Amino acid sequence: MRSTPIARHLLPDSATVDASGMLCVGGIRLDELADSFGTPLFVYDEDHLRARCREARQAWGDGVAYASKAFLCIAMARLVHQEGLRLDVASEGEMHVAIKAGVPPSSLVLHGNNKSDSEIASALSYGVGRMVVDSFDEIHRIEEIVSKMDGPGRSPQALMVRINPGIEAHTHEYVRTGQADSKFGFSIDNGDALSAARRIIQMKGVELAGLHAHIGSQIFDVGHFEEEVKLLVGLAGELAGDVGAEMGGLPGSGGAGESFGACDPGGFELCIGGGLGVAYLSDESAPTISRWAQAVSQVAGESGGDPRLRITAEPGRAIVAVAGMTLYTVGTVKDIAGIRTYLSVDGGMSDNPRPVLYGSGYEAFLAREAYAERSRRVRIVGEHCESGDIVVADAMVPADVSVGDLLVTPVTGAYGYSMASNYNKVPRPAVVWVSSGGAKVVVRRESLDDMCRLDAG
Repeated sequence: MRSTPIARHLLPDSATVDASGMLCVGGIRLDELADSFGTPLFVYDEDHLRARCREARQAWGDGVAYASKAFLCIAMARLVHQEGLRLDVASEGEMHVAIKAGVPPSSLVLHGNNKSDSEIASALSYGVGRMVVDSFDEIHRIEEIVSKMDGPGRSPQALMVRINPGIEAHTHEYVRTGQADSKFGFSIDNGDALSAARRIIQMKGVELAGLHAHIGSQIFDVGHFEEEVKLLVGLAGELAGDVGAEMGGLPGSGGAGESFGACDPGGFELCIGGGLGVAYLSDESAPTISRWAQAVSQVAGESGGDPRLRITAEPGRAIVAVAGMTLYTVGTVKDIAGIRTYLSVDGGMSDNPRPVLYGSGYEAFLAREAYAERSRRVRIVGEHCESGDIVVADAMVPADVSVGDLLVTPVTGAYGYSMASNYNKVPRPAVVWVSSGGAKVVVRRESLDDMCRLDAG
């Protein structure tokens, strides 16, 4: 862990430092935000969010979807839709939030390895743009439910087949999803992927819209995605050759059929999912969304894929992570001679479980000395009744850190609030968006009464 000031690339686009040394985001001092809204507090740069959405749309085209599991609330769903992205949702709850935000169901892509009958029926009733099918059991459930709902004038439901490409991306095992031993998708190697696609082609009331794969999260090497898209292009070609007679040819393949009805104009969709990594530490760097798309699209073309095949993706972390940061108040500085210094803050694993789950590393700095040297080594911990309640295991902070200081952990815009809990009955923080000198609460802070709102008596 370096003692140098925090790296600029870990901060939101609008971050500046005023004459006193205080960090400002969206034109507002962080201490003013803490005074107004309390701590812990999630602060997002709204313009940063919009800029990354626009970059994704420019890089991938109008088929790109935001992976809402990274961070979702009504305001976020609305922003993503305003910027022209679809929304990838992985539950009935995420689907409900998106629709409540005014996102048209046709802009939703529903995922899930164990969709319930209720989720499938809701998706069909709404008319979601895509359903990504994950198992033969799910195919059977969809067929049964569609048969009861199908009627004159009802458009076929577009389905995509979730492929398990057998790629072991270099990331934490808990967020690695494309290896052969995975709960997700149909294997290419054993023929299940091809069988699933054939089965869907034969079903009534649905249409095959494409192939989908996801190899994991927090991946820095775009070569893994290049390998993934080669496999998808190959499988698409195999489908065109093997079952062309049944389906009239893949869209864009030169066969008799140029469309599946529910499939967007422009061709069969090959989605590589998300998983592009972002830098969390000062000495890390990551590819941009644009570089990611350029590399994948180039390899898709070089692999012999028809140019009308639609190559898409589902970025989440890459859009929201750096846009957000968490503000904490230091409550205790405990020196244990010869061992370490514990610096306790008013949050912890309830607002950021990633260090506990994955051993994830973060940086930390003081809002009042944003670019100061950080020469004091501490372990930043939360307020929960767990020794593993660690925010930053090995942090460097300014030597004069003291009780009452406003401490910042950057790059918490993804999988912070979305994975937050009420452990120890701690209310979840508020989420505030800032832009051009203004701040707005998009998710209010939970109250103590909220801790009891589901109790039945």
